[in-house]
Amino acid sequence: MIRPSGRQRLYTPRTSRTRAPRVDPETLGAVTESVARFFGTGRYLLLQTIVVAAWIVLNVFAVSLRWDPYPFILLNLAFSTQAAYAAPLILLAQNRQENRDRVALDEDRRRAEQTKADTEYLARELAALRLALGDVAKLRDYLRHELEPLRSLLEQQAHPTAASTGHGEDARSTKSG
Repeated sequence: MIRPSGRQRLYTPRTSRTRAPRVDPETLGAVTESVARFFGTGRYLLLQTIVVAAWIVLNVFAVSLRWDPYPFILLNLAFSTQAAYAAPLILLAQNRQENRDRVALDEDRRRAEQTKADTEYLARELAALRLALGDVAKLRDYLRHELEPLRSLLEQQAHPTAASTGHGEDARSTKSG
């Protein structure tokens, strides 16, 4: 049996042949955020000001060390290179922040929908309980109205002798008295 080679198996994707180092996107994102945060600090501005001032002072006053004379072309090149790297780093950091904000917004929206659904459910349950309590109160009043004559009848049947003896005792006590 002949085994097909990797090129003959079209259903199998080819592996990458590049030998470039694998970079974890999360690690790269964290590094870009830290660099972007550093670019926005006063510490960075102070450091850059000191470097630029030293560059200018050394190129203007230290005649023997002049590596970048007055128009400071090399300094401009350094600033351009810095800007070329700073802008994408800042954009990467902003994209990560937007992604985090989007995830947080989706989670907040989901939580708000769940809270709304729970509130509506509880409102329906409360309304059902109120209706049930109203029905119970109506039933109680109806039963009270229906049972009142029966209760009176039962009281008359339970105490007919007591009522007649009580009248008899009153009659005896008035005779003896």
